[in-house]
Amino acid sequence: MSTIHSEVTATSTTTQSDVAESRKGTQKLEALQKEEKWAQQKWEDEKIFEVDAPAPGEPSPPKFMGTFPFPYMNGLLHLGHSFSLTKLDFACGYERLQGKRVLLPFGFHVTGMPIKACADKLKKEIDKKNEESVDPTKIVKKHGKAAAKKTNLTYQFQIMRSMGIPNEEIKLFADAKHWLYYFPPGTKEDLKDFGLSVDWRRSFFTTDVNPYFDSFVRWQFNTLHKRADPKVKYGERYTIYSPLDGQPCMDHDRASGEGVGVQEYTGIKLQVLMDELTGAEHVKDVPVGQALTTPEFQKALAGRNLYLVAGTLRPETMYGQTNCFAGVDIAYGIYAVNDKEAWVCTPRSARNMAFQKLFGEPGSMKKLGEVKGIDLVGVPLKAPLAKYERVYTLPMEGVLANKGTGVVTSVPCDSPDDYITLQDLKKKAAYYNVQPKWVEPFADSFPSIIRTPNYGDRAAETAVKKFKINSQKDKLQLSEAKAEVYKEGFYQGTVIIGNHAGKTVQEAKPLIRDELIAQGLAFPYCEPEGMVMSRSGDECVVTLAPQWYIDYGEEGWKKLATLCLADMETYSAETRHQFERTLDWLNQWACSRSFGLGTRLPWDPKYLIESLSDSTIYMAYYTVAHMLQGGVLDGSKQGSGNIGAEQMTDEVWNDVLLNGPVPETAIPKATLEKMRREFEYFYPLDVRVSGKDLVQNHLTFFIYNHTAIFPQSKWPKGVRVNGHLLLNGEKMSKSTGNFMTIKDALKVFGADATRFALADAGDGVEDANFVEKTADDAILKLYTEREWIEENLAAIKEGKLRTGAYTWNDRVFAAELDKMIADTDAAYYVVP
Repeated sequence: MSTIHSEVTATSTTTQSDVAESRKGTQKLEALQKEEKWAQQKWEDEKIFEVDAPAPGEPSPPKFMGTFPFPYMNGLLHLGHSFSLTKLDFACGYERLQGKRVLLPFGFHVTGMPIKACADKLKKEIDKKNEESVDPTKIVKKHGKAAAKKTNLTYQFQIMRSMGIPNEEIKLFADAKHWLYYFPPGTKEDLKDFGLSVDWRRSFFTTDVNPYFDSFVRWQFNTLHKRADPKVKYGERYTIYSPLDGQPCMDHDRASGEGVGVQEYTGIKLQVLMDELTGAEHVKDVPVGQALTTPEFQKALAGRNLYLVAGTLRPETMYGQTNCFAGVDIAYGIYAVNDKEAWVCTPRSARNMAFQKLFGEPGSMKKLGEVKGIDLVGVPLKAPLAKYERVYTLPMEGVLANKGTGVVTSVPCDSPDDYITLQDLKKKAAYYNVQPKWVEPFADSFPSIIRTPNYGDRAAETAVKKFKINSQKDKLQLSEAKAEVYKEGFYQGTVIIGNHAGKTVQEAKPLIRDELIAQGLAFPYCEPEGMVMSRSGDECVVTLAPQWYIDYGEEGWKKLATLCLADMETYSAETRHQFERTLDWLNQWACSRSFGLGTRLPWDPKYLIESLSDSTIYMAYYTVAHMLQGGVLDGSKQGSGNIGAEQMTDEVWNDVLLNGPVPETAIPKATLEKMRREFEYFYPLDVRVSGKDLVQNHLTFFIYNHTAIFPQSKWPKGVRVNGHLLLNGEKMSKSTGNFMTIKDALKVFGADATRFALADAGDGVEDANFVEKTADDAILKLYTEREWIEENLAAIKEGKLRTGAYTWNDRVFAAELDKMIADTDAAYYVVP
C-alpha cells in the first residue's frame, strides 16, 4: 500500500540524465558511492539492524518500533516513498543513539486487483499477437528532450519495457504471480542501496502465496467475525462497483478516484402531465413536449406514467418546489421501470440505477427513447408535496450531466441557486425561451418552508441580497451563499410547513424522506461522489448488493477508536483533525471481492479479502515473522522457529498475540514463549509514518482494527503523516516526465546526497519539494567533508595535531556540540 498511489510505475524520464550530463564528471559521486557500498556491506555482515527481544534473564533496554505502509508492488518505488521513509529512518537512527533497541521491519503488498489487472491486460495484448501495436521500438523518438519526457504509454508491454524489463522477459508478467517474484526482491535491493536500516529477516509479501501471512490474516478475520459483537457482517449495502470486473472497486483497485465514496440522494418523481401536452405552447417554434407525444414514443411508452426523476440531498424542502430544472443541451434517456412507470434521467444515472436494481435485475435496463433537455422545457409536472397543481420544467445554466440525475428540483425559498435562476428567467423570459406563465406565478409567491435565526423564512432571497448576487453567473458568491444557508438551515432551522412543522430540520429530514418513499413518490438513489475508474478501465457505479463488510462507524467501536486517537501522538493538529473528520463519516466498508490476489475469507472461501482490509494489523506479524519465514518473502522456507505454516492455527495465534489458552500443538513450548516474548517486547507500535492521503482509509482502519483485536496496552502510540513530494517545485507525474524513482536517484546522486535533499525537502503535512540542485550540492559538500576527514586522519597519524591542556576554545567547541545535541533532542520531541 503506497503512500502516494499511482498506476503501474513507468520510470523512463530524462530529468536524472539531464542532471548527470550537466556535471563535469562523476569522480566525486563515484567515490562517495563506493564508500556507501562499503558501509552498507559492513552493516549487513555485522547484522546491526537485526534485533530480537531480550532473552529471559537478559537486561531489557527500552525499545522503539516504527513502520511504514508496505508499498504496492506493481512497479518501482519513487521519491515520494523515500520521502516518507526517511522520516521513519531518521527517527529510528535517533532512537538508536538514545540506547534503545530499534526495530524497523519492511514488507511488500501484492493483494488486490492492480497486479491482476495489469497481468490480464498484458495477456490480452500477447494473445492478440499484434506485435506492431505493442512494439515499443515503434514509438516516435526524435523530438528532443522535452518530448522524450512524455510517457503517454498505451500498452502494458510498453509500460513494462519503460521499467527496464527486457523484451524477452515481459511475457512472463502475463502471470500475476510473476510480479510477486520480480518487484519485491528488486525493491528490497533498492532500499538496501538507499541505506534503509531494516531488519530484513522479518520481510514478507502478502496473499495466500505466502502461507504464513495467509494464516495470520485468516486469524485476524476469524477474530473479528466470531466476536460476541461481530465486526465483519453480511448484508445488502451500497458500494462502488466495477461492472466490467464484476466486483466492488475499493481504493487500491482504482486507476482514479481514490477516496471517492458513495453519495446518497433521494430520487424525487415528478410526473409528466401528458394530457396537458396539447401543442398549444412552443419553445423555439417547437410544440412543448413534442418529443414525448410522437406515435413512436407513445407506442414505446405503452401506457406507462412518465416521470422526470430529480436527485436531491434535501427531501425536507420538497414542500417548497416551484418547478424543476433541466440542462437544455443534455441528452436524457427514457427508461422503463416496470409496466407502469418510465423515468427520464441521464444515461449515467440510469446505469447506476440499473445496478441498484431499480429497473429489475441488477445491471439491466430497457431504454424507451431519448430526449434533449430543450425538449423538456415547458413540460408541466406534478411535484410531490408542492402546493401547486402543476409546475413546469425550466432551463438552468450549469446543470451537470455527470452529477445526480441531470434533473434538479427547484426550491427558491431555500436555495440561492434556484432563487436567482428563477429571477433571471422572470426578467429574461424571451431570451431563455420560456413562457411568463411558467415562471411569474412562482417567482415571488413561493411558500416559506424553513425558519432560520439569521435568514428568516426566505433564506435564499436574504442570502442573495447579502452576498450581492445578480445572476446565475456569480458562481463564487452563489457557492458561499449556498454553503452558509445550508449550514444554518440544517443545524438551526425549523420546518414551518407540512406534517412535521415545528420539528428541527435534522429531525424532519429522515421522516419526510421515509414518507415520500413509502408513498411511492420517491426512491433511494446512490452514485459515486465523483468519477471512479477501475484499473481495468471501467467507469464505476454504485451497486446495491449483498456482501461482507467491516462495520466501521458502529457506535461502540467508534468510541474505542476515538479513545485510541485521543491517546496517540499525531505530531500535528492538522493530522489529528483529519483523523477526527474521518471517524465522523467513515462507516461500513466492503471487505470482500471475487477476483484478484489475496487471502480467502475463512468462512466463505469463494471471496477474497480486499487489499485495504488485510493490511491493518500486520505490524504485529512483523514481531514474529523472522521465526516463521526468516525473510524468505513467500514463506517457502521455515524461519528460525522451524514452524510449518499449517501449524499456525487460530489457537496458536491467540496464544502468541493475545495470551490465549495454551493450544494443542506440536510447536515446542519454548518456541511459543519466544514468539510471545517478541510480540510483548516490541508491541505496541511506537510510530507509523505515512503519506497524509492514507488517513481517510488505511490509517483509520489501522486504529479501528487494533482496538477490536488487542487490549488497550497494545494500541498504537503514534502516527506521523507528511504531504506529497514535489520534484523541483512541480508535481511528480509520469505523463510529464517530471518523475524520479529511488533507483534513478541513487544512480544520479547516491544514497547520502539523496537523503540530504529529502531531509531538506520539508517536514510538515504540507507538500514538500525535492530539489535536484540540493542533492547535487550535497555531493560536493560530502566530498569536501570526506577530504577534510582524510586530511585530519593523516595529520593524527603523523602527529601533527595539537596536544596538551584543554583550552577555552576547546570548551567553546564542546559547548557548541552539546547545544547541537540538545537542539536535535528538542526537534525530535517537540510536537508542532
